[in-house]
Amino acid sequence: MNDDDAANAWRQWHEHREATVSAPYGPLSLIGTHWIADYPEGRIPAVPGHWHATAAGVVLKASPQDPLALDGTPFAGRVRPGPDEGSPAHSRLSAGGRRLVVIVREGRWAVRVYDPAAPARAAFRGVEAGPYDPRFALPGHFRPYEADRTVQVENADGRTRGLPLGGELSFSHAGTRHTLQVAVDADDGALWAVFDDATSGRSSYRFRFLRPGTPAADGAVLVDFNRALLPPCAFADHFVCPFPPPGNTLPFEVAAGERRLKGALVAEN
Repeated sequence: MNDDDAANAWRQWHEHREATVSAPYGPLSLIGTHWIADYPEGRIPAVPGHWHATAAGVVLKASPQDPLALDGTPFAGRVRPGPDEGSPAHSRLSAGGRRLVVIVREGRWAVRVYDPAAPARAAFRGVEAGPYDPRFALPGHFRPYEADRTVQVENADGRTRGLPLGGELSFSHAGTRHTLQVAVDADDGALWAVFDDATSGRSSYRFRFLRPGTPAADGAVLVDFNRALLPPCAFADHFVCPFPPPGNTLPFEVAAGERRLKGALVAEN
């Protein structure tokens, strides 16, 4: 692919990305993440029903007065909703126009509330990014670890959680070799990194994500920082994004990819 084709593909990617994050149940619509264990009486403010976390999962009890729907049908009774892995738009549980999404993190259960009328979605003006720069599309190489590792890193909500890592992604920039620790998707082998750089907390958000895709059999993979992503917590405070693990701070400016929300005066520190 030549530079013009790559730039056109990037523009299409960026337009699709803005449409995705601003969709009715995209990350801008998240208005709350409620850890069920924090409400031992079972009542979560502004969330209908009684919620309890057990060793076997979540139990939701709803009365006819609770405005809850299950699979699009008004619901009253008892159900054990499993963790939602897909898009919030397809969540089984809803309350009026809101979608309720059950998640689990290291054995702790929570319910998230997505509302298309969220103030952050109404205020969205776009994502500051780019422009496309071929100098940030770098050939890289993935080296898997002999055994998966887990490191403890702080998350955006102030808690420390384990971040699984499956190997190292190396590439050269301006004549210097750099390495990022990456997670590996169990289904398709796609790579995922959390990194920060010399722009972080200044002209870009405090950290970003990179998803280079699945490496070839010999480990070759394109490290394209033009497609660096803002983490979900850049769009709503209720996400629990992990901070970069030790060693994933790049000493140069990654002046490519998504930088911050348009209209932001400064990036989050």
